[in-house]
Amino acid sequence: MALANFGTMEFFENLIDRHKINLLQMIFGTFIATIVFFGGLMTFLEKYLPNSIRQSFRYGKHSFKGETDPLVAWLEVPKSWFKHFYIFAVVWSWLGFFLLVSTVRDQREAPEYVLRFLDFMGGGRSHRKVEIDSTTACVGAFMLTLQCTRRFYETSFVQIFSSHSKINLSHYVVGYVHYFGAIIALLSNTSGFVRGTRPMEFALDKLTGQQILYLVVFTAAWQQQYASNIILVNLRKDPRTGSVKTEKHLLPKGGLFQLLSSPHMFLEVVMYFCIADLYMPVRIWRLIFLWVASNQTINALLTHKWYRETFRDYPKNRRAIIPFLL
Repeated sequence: MALANFGTMEFFENLIDRHKINLLQMIFGTFIATIVFFGGLMTFLEKYLPNSIRQSFRYGKHSFKGETDPLVAWLEVPKSWFKHFYIFAVVWSWLGFFLLVSTVRDQREAPEYVLRFLDFMGGGRSHRKVEIDSTTACVGAFMLTLQCTRRFYETSFVQIFSSHSKINLSHYVVGYVHYFGAIIALLSNTSGFVRGTRPMEFALDKLTGQQILYLVVFTAAWQQQYASNIILVNLRKDPRTGSVKTEKHLLPKGGLFQLLSSPHMFLEVVMYFCIADLYMPVRIWRLIFLWVASNQTINALLTHKWYRETFRDYPKNRRAIIPFLL
């Protein structure tokens, strides 16, 4: 049995290598195509769409309110399950960060099982090449690990989820796949994680001006996203006792909400841009950024529309996701 499994694995590895099949690019390319297609339909032609599609796509404050489809309803899970894939993300990101740091520290090639896994996911052993140095990889991995850690803390201990709010199972699964793929993409074209290469030494004095700038921008966006999420949490709390007083979606005020309906989504795009631009030579990170930007934009537009329809006195100067523009 073990020999049969090994032979099967060898077959798929050879297939991927021969045909240059990059599973990561296929996954995020599919995500982009799906969100752009259905997001476009939801934005411009929603009233003509069947309820099943509208119900599947919408969730949270802009969830579908019409006649529900029984099959789609059966495929829905509590929105609070968002916390599950952040539990996965914090473990997976710290594991990737530990592998990267230990490899750089020891100045050795990554273990064989890691190389085989990256070959399988990233296009085959003959086609993966070094495009990112160790310092850049450490900066990018630090950023994403920091974000995963804070989101784990927020969803597990801070955020107040509505007990009635649901999400489609597809949204739940996509959350896992996103973080699974994004962490792998940090390593797949990094020195020391490509066969026959060794990692470069890391030193703070080797940080470039661009890396320092993006660390500053990322940290500012990271902090402001947390502040924006706290504003949303406090809308549901009694200011005197701190206890939950409502699960309704209320009108947020203060901070970047003075400019945007969804500043936390705008800041998510900013943070991913910082990582993606550092990883610009790596095609998969360009796809990850496009996926995050398109996903956050579509959700922000739906949220903005809901705010304007729900609150008659909604500030006219607020934009959906880009200050003063969109």
